Amino acid sequence: MDENRFNTIAGWTLFSGVVALGLASVSSHYFKANKNERPEKMGYEIEGVVQEGEGGAAAVPLEVLLASADAAKGEATFKKCASCHTNTQGGANGIGPNMWNTMGKPLAGHAGFAYSDALKTKGGSWDWANMDAWLKNPKAFAPGTKMSFAGIGDAQERANLLVYLNSLGSNLPLPAAPAAPAADAAAAPADGAAAAPADGAAAAPAAAEPAKK
Repeated sequence: MDENRFNTIAGWTLFSGVVALGLASVSSHYFKANKNERPEKMGYEIEGVVQEGEGGAAAVPLEVLLASADAAKGEATFKKCASCHTNTQGGANGIGPNMWNTMGKPLAGHAGFAYSDALKTKGGSWDWANMDAWLKNPKAFAPGTKMSFAGIGDAQERANLLVYLNSLGSNLPLPAAPAAPAADAAAAPADGAAAAPADGAAAAPAAAEPAKK
């Protein structure tokens, strides 16, 4: 190998090492600065792990979601349930009970269906809140339930399904949306009251200005 070729190879080798060292330094500083930041959207969802912002203080109340819910979309979602439940009046029970006229009824209220002890002893009725909690996570709502469905994580999709189920012979009135917080309600009059003196103060000099001759 001649000297010029050796020098060329040695030079490129040295250059590659410098570039690799520089990239390693830059990447280490970047990941160190961002190691505590959570991605905006997780790469994949894990059952039972709540995405950031879901179910928190800023979550939209169920009553608001129900007010804008779409029963037609809920009917489409019901297809996920159709392998176990019928939805017609007088329909037979399947793996799960018939869903006609279920909203507002006791949790284990369909005659002739063998409910799990978890639902028999739960107590209460299928009101909006209970049905929403059940559809979100049946096993969390009634530990020991025989229902194997994992649940529906999307709150608006559950609301759509709720209004559809309610249309199956139940027709419960929608719950009233929560009132605005007192602090927000009080803010508007306060702002208006503060603006009045400012307008009056600006008008005063004009009223006091003597007429020009």
